[in-house]
Amino acid sequence: MSDQLVKVRDLKIGATVFPPNAKPHDIEIVHGVSFDLERGKVLGLIGESGAGKSTIGLSTMAYGRGGVRITGGEVWINGRDILQTKNADLRALRGGEVTYVSQSAAASFNPARPIVEQIVEAAVRHKKFSRSEAEKRAVELFRKLGLPEPETIGERYPHQVSGGQLQRCMTALALCPEPDLVVFDEPTTALDVTTQIDVLMAIKAAIRDTGVAALYITHDLAVVAQVSDDIMVLKLGDTVEYGSTDQIINNPQEDYTKALVSVRSIDHEEKQPTPDPLLRVENVTARYKGTKFDVLKDVNVELHPGQTLAVVGESGSGKSTLARVITGLLPQREGQITFDGRQLTPEQSARSREDLRELQMIYQMADVAMNPRQTVGTIIGRPLEFYFGVKGDEKRKKIIDLLDEIEMGKDFIDRYPAELSGGQKQRVCIARALAAKPKMIICDEVTSALDPLVADGILKLLLDLQKIENVAYLFITHDLATVKAIADSIAVMYQGQVVRYGSKSEVLAPPFDDYTDLLLSSVPEMRLGWLEDVVAHRKMESAGN
Repeated sequence: MSDQLVKVRDLKIGATVFPPNAKPHDIEIVHGVSFDLERGKVLGLIGESGAGKSTIGLSTMAYGRGGVRITGGEVWINGRDILQTKNADLRALRGGEVTYVSQSAAASFNPARPIVEQIVEAAVRHKKFSRSEAEKRAVELFRKLGLPEPETIGERYPHQVSGGQLQRCMTALALCPEPDLVVFDEPTTALDVTTQIDVLMAIKAAIRDTGVAALYITHDLAVVAQVSDDIMVLKLGDTVEYGSTDQIINNPQEDYTKALVSVRSIDHEEKQPTPDPLLRVENVTARYKGTKFDVLKDVNVELHPGQTLAVVGESGSGKSTLARVITGLLPQREGQITFDGRQLTPEQSARSREDLRELQMIYQMADVAMNPRQTVGTIIGRPLEFYFGVKGDEKRKKIIDLLDEIEMGKDFIDRYPAELSGGQKQRVCIARALAAKPKMIICDEVTSALDPLVADGILKLLLDLQKIENVAYLFITHDLATVKAIADSIAVMYQGQVVRYGSKSEVLAPPFDDYTDLLLSSVPEMRLGWLEDVVAHRKMESAGN
């Protein structure tokens, strides 16, 4: 049998777009892409949103999502052009020869069925195994992927396991039918850095042990460097650069690839705190209504004018809950919050309009933070009218000034959210917050859903605006690279408590507590072998303990 499993030649993919107030028309979104993939090898597809990564990955199943269609070229799997095969053959291909791991396992599993039932379904339907054989294979895969209680974890429902465990279950689902090719589509993007390491190592071990070939799709070059043999860099449907992982990481030839390699190169000088803090959180304890357990426990932090406090930790550590308490969405059970010298009432509804104006928030998902039926001008203009009573020509002028401030310009004033990129949407949310002339903005994971280059642009914009407006940021994130780039002070949270707190230079300097050491060591580095080094180091520490 030939080692070559996948051969893609001059692949072209198109779609029909339906722009507002204009006729639908066809566009080409992938322009003649070609690559090869051998059995047992991994090809990384890297690039920003809209590069065509997922679209190309799905083409290996002769599938186009959301009206996308393959318009030209060839896709050969196991020696046959699947674009010329009949529907019955495609049904055998999908879930049999080629399987798929999506970014969100939580959205992909049926919440009403046990995990193991869903994992064995494709293997049984494609007659690869009997039901009992498939269940036995599922248990073997659970063990191989490092899942706890491999004999029984499949009996649980999706909501009864963690996000990282469910992502590994989805990898087991893809591997159960013994496919020739697995398409991994951003499988760790939604995970914390500590969980990401476990999932990456499990995926890499599973690929090695099963001999399956894989396409690994991501926008994080440091991540793909840990699992791929070769990397293809894509931009707007074109191949920018294609070569071995070593060549792409250590000797990139194209400017775009060089920019990806050098991302997060922001040089932010730590500022010294002013005498009086703008925000003081003192001994705050909180729990959600109807529960018996505190989700915040005796939290103490300060934020000074014109500075950035980064609140960092895994999912469930209490970061966003702290933001909810500060904004009054979740009243604290104990403790107090002082803002600009005055004590804030726990309930948001009891706060003054001035309290609301001076403390703004930017959310993680810009898509759901804006009304899709309102123009950019309306979205940015609402705080101007609500807080300052500005209307008419004066309002329009201030909106244009804000658009200039976020480096977008007046041409965007009449556009709708659907006509904006992810980075542009987040910039509009920043402008909306700035329109209120706040003294402090809570930034809740504002770059985690963005591509690295776009996220870099947002971080630089926030730092520039901070210098101009002297606004303070409480920056919630699980991305340590972001923390290093923008923070003046850092609070590390774990299980509702602040376990390490101080200036950036203090928090990032050894000796570390165990949890902070774990977080810092989990940030992917842009070098080959980093993943193995981290895992080996942890095994040594574990053996020492």
